Amino acid sequence: MRAVRLPGVFNPTVGQLRGVCTCVAVRVGLMETAPKPGSDVPPKKNRLQAKRKQKPRRYWEEETAPTAAGASPGPPRKQKKNREARPQKPKNAPIQKKSRFPKKPQVPKKPQEWRSPGPQRSLSGAQDPFAGPAPVPVEVVRKFRRIDKSKKLPRSKSKAQSRLDAAEAEEEEISVKAARSELLLAEEPGFLEGEDGEDTARIRQADIAEAVDIASAAKHFDLNLRQFGPYRLNYSRTGRHLALGGRRGHVAALDWVTKKLMCEINVMEAVRDIRFLHSEALLAVAQNRWLHIYDNQGIELHCVRRCDRITRLEFLPFHFLLATASETGFLTYLDVSVGKIVAALNARAGRLDVMTQNPYNAVVHLGHSNGTVSLWSPAVKEPLAKILCHRGGVRAVAVDPTGTHMATSGLDHQLKIFDLRGTFQPLSARTLPQGAGHLAFSQRGLLAAGLGDVVNVWAGPGGAGAPCLERPYLTHRLTGHVHGLQFCPFEDVLGVGHSGGVTSMLVPGAAEPNFDGLESNPYRSRKQRQEWEVKALLEKVPAELICLDPRALAEVDVVSMEQEKKERIERLGYDPEAKAPFQPKPKQKGRSSTASLVKRKKKVMDEEHRDKVRQSLKQQQQQQKQEKAKPTGARPSALDRFVR
Repeated sequence: MRAVRLPGVFNPTVGQLRGVCTCVAVRVGLMETAPKPGSDVPPKKNRLQAKRKQKPRRYWEEETAPTAAGASPGPPRKQKKNREARPQKPKNAPIQKKSRFPKKPQVPKKPQEWRSPGPQRSLSGAQDPFAGPAPVPVEVVRKFRRIDKSKKLPRSKSKAQSRLDAAEAEEEEISVKAARSELLLAEEPGFLEGEDGEDTARIRQADIAEAVDIASAAKHFDLNLRQFGPYRLNYSRTGRHLALGGRRGHVAALDWVTKKLMCEINVMEAVRDIRFLHSEALLAVAQNRWLHIYDNQGIELHCVRRCDRITRLEFLPFHFLLATASETGFLTYLDVSVGKIVAALNARAGRLDVMTQNPYNAVVHLGHSNGTVSLWSPAVKEPLAKILCHRGGVRAVAVDPTGTHMATSGLDHQLKIFDLRGTFQPLSARTLPQGAGHLAFSQRGLLAAGLGDVVNVWAGPGGAGAPCLERPYLTHRLTGHVHGLQFCPFEDVLGVGHSGGVTSMLVPGAAEPNFDGLESNPYRSRKQRQEWEVKALLEKVPAELICLDPRALAEVDVVSMEQEKKERIERLGYDPEAKAPFQPKPKQKGRSSTASLVKRKKKVMDEEHRDKVRQSLKQQQQQQKQEKAKPTGARPSALDRFVR
């Protein structure tokens, strides 16, 4: 026959024909192997059917021996329970009502066995080489610890002691967690290091801006505002917003990172100081006559006439208190949450022009013209302490964020650093050619001083600790005299207000690189700010708790406790907490006679007496060991008889 190709009709190729022939052959084979209807021989299984019935073995299933048929066994089937013959009920048996709530079978509880924490194994069966939590260094845990365990408190009642033990255990656990989370603080503080023999004070701001990245270089700028200067400035707690106040009435607030202006007004009155309140939405301005409160749109909200002729402002964020110093010599505390004046204290030292706060304990430091610095709290009408710092008047005061060091400058051209940890003694001093009129501490302890039109920055050894006044870390000359200084939080930036405007300096290593997003978040939204305000108001600290040592609030006042105990004993006539005398319990069968009761009482009294004697002997032995440990070569003195 001749092969004919038709258009639109299937014309198979050689390969397709081979496939068709194979299928036909398979079908023919199936027909040939089919058993006859009269025969008892079972039909043979085809290879395709065998492959279909075989199931792939999973990796968790064990290999089993093949069955006689050659196919792998299927999954194990559930065995049916053997149904035993139930006993038949009698016909006249009463019908029991079934309860709606089925009774659960009571299974006897097995005693719990304590298992020792062995090596943990994963799903793959591998053993963890580092089982358990990672060890934490003791020095890091000690840094986050808040309870001083060296001071032993008198033994209290069992209920109070259990609470104290629980608080100590919780504090220990929190300190360990804080030490572990310190590993997550990935940002490291920067620092400026010169080459061999190079003085970092000679490095200019233009060279620093050229060496850093574009985002950091944009933080260095100058605002030429000679028409309304000199300027005072203030950064918000988040470090994102900047408030400017010119002496000739210019008031402005802006997001200095994006250079977006929030508000700008002219109050047509002299502005002496400016401060942000608890958030960037409210602004306090000390004008020539009274204190005014504005919002971030420049709208005047309040005019506090009880605070008049104000020279300096300070805001205490955890207490919601605005502290004001006036020309009349009064220090006034205004609670901005309720709008009431908490305290008005007369310093009796004339005009108050120097004021700062201690961020550690919220104590206000005032500098006076007689060379002293006084420390104030709204709960006390007299100063907590007075420190004689200079021979002349005090020009500027600054306290570092840890509350450890205080820097002062006076008319005698002296710059001193004092220790505030109870001693109030000067640690270092330096004579400057021009007295420092303004001082500021950074978050990492760098000290900035404004000397006329020059700004000097000092740093500690290695960029930490108390600043070393021997050699300045950075130096920058401005176009006008310095009128205000403040380091920006969480940014290596120093804001300087002068007679020619405002200058933003780059100071590497000045700020803390890691911020707490729940406390001061520079990137928070409006909704987050509102929620933070509600939380801060609920956690507001009362003004009566401001003192020199905040840790003293958590200690037990032993003197007052003993005095209250004596008064209670005098009022009741007996000591309710005294140990009751031993009273033996009566026994039956004639064993509670008078003689036996007396013997038992005497036995208990003798045992208590023996315990007291043992304790006294132990104390005497310890004293003898201490006396033997003393060096015998020392020459005796006539004052040894007063030693206890």
